[in-house]
Amino acid sequence: MKIRRAITATAIAATVAAVVGTGAFILPAVASARPATHTLKFTSVQKASVQLSKTMFAQQDTDLNAKSKVIGYDELYIAATSGSTGDGWVTLDVDGGFIYGTFKVNLATGAVTDGKVTGGARAFKGAAGTFTAKDLSSSRTAITLTYAT
Repeated sequence: MKIRRAITATAIAATVAAVVGTGAFILPAVASARPATHTLKFTSVQKASVQLSKTMFAQQDTDLNAKSKVIGYDELYIAATSGSTGDGWVTLDVDGGFIYGTFKVNLATGAVTDGKVTGGARAFKGAAGTFTAKDLSSSRTAITLTYAT
C-alpha cells in the first residue's frame, strides 16, 4: 500500500536547507555507501527435464554445496532462438528467497554464456550481478554466482 503526502514548497526549502547546512557530515557517508557483493558457489544436478514444445524446454535441478548438502533448487526455462542458440531464464530457490537470472545457451554444446542476475525476492530483492556455469558431466554443472543487493 502506498501512502501519499503533499510536499509543500516550505517543506522542500527546509529539507534543502538542512542538507546544505549539514552537507559536510552527510556526503562522506553517502560516498562510502556501496552495496555488499556476495558469491555463491554450488553444483547444480539435473533431476528432470521436459520438452514443452518444438522450441521450449524446462529443467529442474537440485543444488549442492561443496559437502554435497542440498542448499536449494533451480528451475530453467529455455527458448530456442535458432537451430543452435537459445535464451534462458533461471530461478534459484535458496535460504533467504529467490534469485532470478537470464543467460544464452549453445543448444549443440550446452555451453552457457552471458549469465546475468536480474533480481530476486526477499533477501535477494534488487539483486544484480553475473553467473557462470561450467559443465562437470552430462548432469552436473558448477555454478559461480556473484551479486549485490
